[in-house]
Amino acid sequence: MKKVFVSGCYDLLHSGHIQFFKKAAEYGKLYVSIGSDKTVQELKGKASIYSEKERLFMVAAIKYVHRAFVARGSGQLDFKKEIEKIKPDIFVVNKDGDREEKRKYIKNLGIKYIVLKRTPYKKLPTRSTTGIFKKLCLILKKTE
Repeated sequence: MKKVFVSGCYDLLHSGHIQFFKKAAEYGKLYVSIGSDKTVQELKGKASIYSEKERLFMVAAIKYVHRAFVARGSGQLDFKKEIEKIKPDIFVVNKDGDREEKRKYIKNLGIKYIVLKRTPYKKLPTRSTTGIFKKLCLILKKTE
């Protein structure tokens, strides 16, 4: 069976993340690299809502995930050590995670690079962490 690798923050876990894992796992055994607390702070300019330990626990509990781990590196390519150890056949991102730096690195390793469209599960709404944050801000403003 092929090895499939994905990476991300996975803060505020939602149905969009689960659908992404489901679709990625259709290509083979799914390995999920989670950005460390330090990397999330560095890339997003703010701390994650959930700690890396809590995010790891939640992601690892998802049935589509073969193995999850916290990446030991930093930056957009924080997963270099893990990808070189696991040697996946396929690397999957969604449109939000598609970066030229990532694409070049993965292709130079001879790994197939796949960009998935954001497709909600059946009749569920399309979800994104940014969208959830915006909705929460609107709710909080209404309660002030």
